Amino acid sequence: MAKRSGNQYMRKDAVFIYSEEQLGYSFSETHPFNQKRITLTLDLLTKMGAINENDILPPRMATDDELLLAHDSKFIQIVKQAGKGIISKEVGEIYGIGTEDTPIFPNMHEASAMLVGGTLTAVDEVMQGNTKYAVNLGGGLHHGFKGKASGFCVYNDSSVAIKYIQKKYGARVLYIDTDAHHGDGVQWSFYDDPTVCTLSIHETGRYLFPGTGKITERGNGPGYGTSFNFPIDAFTEDESFLHIYKTAIEEIAEHFKPDVILTQNGADAHYFDPLTHLYGTMNIFEQIPRIARDIADKYCNGRWIAVGGGGYDIWRVVPRAWAQIWLTMKGQDAPSGILPEEWLSKWQEQSPVPLIQTWEDPSPLYEPIPRKAEITEKNEQMLNQSLRIIRNETIV
Repeated sequence: MAKRSGNQYMRKDAVFIYSEEQLGYSFSETHPFNQKRITLTLDLLTKMGAINENDILPPRMATDDELLLAHDSKFIQIVKQAGKGIISKEVGEIYGIGTEDTPIFPNMHEASAMLVGGTLTAVDEVMQGNTKYAVNLGGGLHHGFKGKASGFCVYNDSSVAIKYIQKKYGARVLYIDTDAHHGDGVQWSFYDDPTVCTLSIHETGRYLFPGTGKITERGNGPGYGTSFNFPIDAFTEDESFLHIYKTAIEEIAEHFKPDVILTQNGADAHYFDPLTHLYGTMNIFEQIPRIARDIADKYCNGRWIAVGGGGYDIWRVVPRAWAQIWLTMKGQDAPSGILPEEWLSKWQEQSPVPLIQTWEDPSPLYEPIPRKAEITEKNEQMLNQSLRIIRNETIV
């Protein structure tokens, strides 16, 4: 980071947290969770001239004490042992590792702690005023629980980061999760905490992992009224998604008045994603970070930390979607037209599918949805019901 004078640092608009060590979080070559998508995204930004080495800050590894903010010590020890190959299959499965979703891999603890440390690095940069915004695409592992791994997630970097923010900075945190899967691990970590508000817009759990995220999950005890879920129907398209997202984030931010915003930016709500059933296009991934930035600027003096998350079409979707986060942080207009030819030619050789040549999706991307009006109406009813808790209406 460029120095102004002495020990004073020049404040940046945005910082991109990255090092190749983040790529060590790898279950197997065939597992859907593939960190090559970070490499693809960074290379896309580099090829279009939107980022340089001065924008990039390497992550540090989270310490055990930091992991203990959101995880049990026994779980941490089991993860360490698993990464060294010294636990049985039966023991591993008790803690959610060694499963089909979350297989054991060498140095699992170190790789997982590096992803958490990346989010903590982003937190410190923002909360100490070195930058307005920071992004750690290696983070966003929102399914991890206090004592158990789940859904491709070992340690939950967002839960650790929010606890870290509370302990070190005493700030009120609004956590916004737009992954197609419910952000269950983060929600349950703060379900009874009135100083953390969680907002998750996701595909309904009737047909999709993890099966939680109902509108009736509103928080508990002193935290009642700080948990918001917006389970949208399968086949939901851009217009309904963005209407719910924008309405929810504006009303909830006005109600909660956060000091800092942490957004989880899963890119699996896209039509091409192989693990979900939503019909989003690149339009939603252009708008999601821009709305979040506007809310952070309005309520938090710009304090916005963004992490990655899901996204399993790593070639056609994730790089274009995640690039929008950085471009938004840098105040650049959303790009249009052809992607950089150098990027396309470099990666097409490795891609098992034809790369999309443009920032926008082909039109039409899919056949018209015959139930569009019904889905939109159902989503609207869900939105209104979920927001009744802050609209002082009768809760049903």
